[in-house]
Amino acid sequence: MNPGILGQAAGLFAVTNVDDIVVLALFFAQGAVHRGAAARIVAGQYLGFLAILALSVAAAFGAAFLPEQAVPYLGLLPLALGGKAAWQAWRNRGEEENGEEGRPATTGPRTLEVAAVTFANGGDNIGVYVPVFATAGLGATSVHVAVFLALVGVWCAAGRFFATRPLVATALGRWGHLLLPLVLMGIGLLILVEGGAFGL
Repeated sequence: MNPGILGQAAGLFAVTNVDDIVVLALFFAQGAVHRGAAARIVAGQYLGFLAILALSVAAAFGAAFLPEQAVPYLGLLPLALGGKAAWQAWRNRGEEENGEEGRPATTGPRTLEVAAVTFANGGDNIGVYVPVFATAGLGATSVHVAVFLALVGVWCAAGRFFATRPLVATALGRWGHLLLPLVLMGIGLLILVEGGAFGL
């Protein structure tokens, strides 16, 4: 196996997914007190990224996939999920003052919510991966896919690591319920604006 392909695949993944670590850390912080939340987050991240890879590979080898003009509208997914998270934070805002902080109000992030954010946030990745896969050929594309899937696990571990560092965990525990909706809505707006959705 060509080490150059491994390095190229790892570099490509890192460059196109660096922002996912922040989102994953927020998800892990949100799910810290909920049993099974970490597994749901990892499953959601893999599910969303598998969808990105499936579309990229299909497009690279000539199959039909999302029309290019539809990709910017994927920003509506994190925007809607951010709005939902903001609503939950507002609805549960009085729990700490009422001494109910020990009783979780939700089950933490759900698998399909994490998958939707991962997929929407990676919509622009498809535009990068398609030409790479198309020119790499089947063998090199298989290597890229294998490296990407391995690094998704590394990204999840990094997100959880950051979310459990005492300083970061304290900050995310205190402000994460506010940061998560802001980050999700920011991602959604960025995708919409950069893609020119709705004539923006």
